[in-house]
Amino acid sequence: MKRRLVILATASALALAACGSPQDAAAPQSAKVSVGLVYSQTGALASYGKQYVDGFKAGLAYATNGTNKVGDRTIELLESDDAGDPAKAVSAAKDLIGKGVKVIAGSTASGVALQVAPLAAQNKVLFVSGPAATDGITGANRYTFRSGRQSYQDVLAAKSFIADPAGKKVLVFAQDTAFGKANEAAVTAVIGGAGATVTALEVPASATDFTPFASQIAQAKPDLLFVAWAGTTASAMWQALEQQNVLKSTLVVTGLDQKASYPTFGKAGDSVSFLSHHFPGATDNAVAKAAAAAIPSGLDLFTPDGFNAAQMIVHALQAGDDVEKMITALEGWSFDGIKGANTIRKEDHALLQPMFQVKLVGGQPQLVKALNPDEVAPPVAAMKS
Repeated sequence: MKRRLVILATASALALAACGSPQDAAAPQSAKVSVGLVYSQTGALASYGKQYVDGFKAGLAYATNGTNKVGDRTIELLESDDAGDPAKAVSAAKDLIGKGVKVIAGSTASGVALQVAPLAAQNKVLFVSGPAATDGITGANRYTFRSGRQSYQDVLAAKSFIADPAGKKVLVFAQDTAFGKANEAAVTAVIGGAGATVTALEVPASATDFTPFASQIAQAKPDLLFVAWAGTTASAMWQALEQQNVLKSTLVVTGLDQKASYPTFGKAGDSVSFLSHHFPGATDNAVAKAAAAAIPSGLDLFTPDGFNAAQMIVHALQAGDDVEKMITALEGWSFDGIKGANTIRKEDHALLQPMFQVKLVGGQPQLVKALNPDEVAPPVAAMKS
């Protein structure tokens, strides 16, 4: 049987939040600087939100040498739960802005990030988006930065497995969400741009029965299947693809999700090649070691996004309270993170960073190849405002 290539890119999303720091309650306001975190404490992406905030707090300790201070001021974290709902995120962000907060971070879901970004520009506050992968955040406006990877970087990592896409039929299997649509656009640009014919099969985010969709894929017989997925339904989706013999007749390249997802691949995991944003053990640098020591549950998929965000925000706050000076400080800044070398591209605020090729051995990830930031750099986006 002719073998076909299946590419699965997993997702991600972004969230911001707000809760006070009890130990600082008695400190005078002038001795504090508040940072709002709006992220998914609950909802479908709550596990991603937990990884993000654990990474943020570890990154804050790392960037401030354990003091959680910039100069003589304590950084106060105000956390809010958006539950993955853009309306809740916007309400939380407005509340924080009304309290005088000039720096907001978080966003587990792409739909959330796309709503908070214009709000940041309208109110001239700094917004550092997190796990939200939609390409629309890059170049959204001068006030918006990102601490994680974007869909285009996922797709470029996936393309690294393909010898020659020219003449191939590519089917994008994705949730009908901002994240899914961003992946479809990236696949069309990257793999379609290399000569492949790209079509899409979009699935409602509320879907729980994936057999009909898996059957359509089997009948379509694409040369390449790119699956963009986020959240708790991934296991059921994988099972449907397996039951319809999609996986048995293909060479599979899939995005590696969080640690909890590893068992969902079962025996199929041994024959799958994975692209990865991050996994425990992807790097062994000083930053990764410090992060692992600070987080009892260990590193996971979106730990670097939170850790990066804290490093970026501390660097921005060192420039003072003027948001324009914060922006100038961040643009073009290079720093070492959990994944390795990161650079904030001045032109559009894309975060240039490594990506990884991985295989599962006995249900555990092993590094095949680290892709340097230049290999997976998205094209420069025009700054919208």
